[in-house]
Amino acid sequence: MQLYSFFNSSTSYRVRIALALKGLDYDYKDINIRVGEQKADDYRMLNPSQGVPLLVEDDGTALSQSMAIIDYLDETRPEPRLLPAEPLARARVLELANAIACDMHPVNNLRILGYLKSKIGASEEQKNDWYHHWIAEGFAAVESLLERHGRGPYCFGEAPTLADCCLVPQVANAERMGCDLSPYPRVMAVYAHCQQQPAFQQAAPSRQPDFIA
Repeated sequence: MQLYSFFNSSTSYRVRIALALKGLDYDYKDINIRVGEQKADDYRMLNPSQGVPLLVEDDGTALSQSMAIIDYLDETRPEPRLLPAEPLARARVLELANAIACDMHPVNNLRILGYLKSKIGASEEQKNDWYHHWIAEGFAAVESLLERHGRGPYCFGEAPTLADCCLVPQVANAERMGCDLSPYPRVMAVYAHCQQQPAFQQAAPSRQPDFIA
């Protein structure tokens, strides 16, 4: 199995966490999205979305999009499960995970921030204001969901789920961008707990072969 990844991509980070939690080995294939390697012809043939992550199975099956990859891994390598079998518990995990993956990440990813600067002419300060605004709005919602439905050291109990796979990379990026995360104590408690777990440590950006300090 191969994972095309970039150390600082939060979507790649999600999949690395899932792979580590499931104890799955893979070959790491670095794609530097900062310099446009995702747009190369040979990579575009593998992944028309021109992004990361991309998972390639031993039989050549290629799958992009982090949420699809993690769902696929959960169905094909079901232990430990990252999406509960019970319908409401599963929906709660997806509710929080999608609040991050659908509401927060898409408006703050590299291509959007690049477009703000190169096409719209936003200054660095304006770009940062944009990022901080959507992080604050998104984490306010996530904090509320955790207060209503969360429990235990992880988002939903004593074991990690897809929600934790999404939360940790988003917090890491927000910290890197200098966001004030003090209004979200439940979010930060989950993040701190996850940071102490070996699988999350293994998946961290600083532990990847393409890490750039």
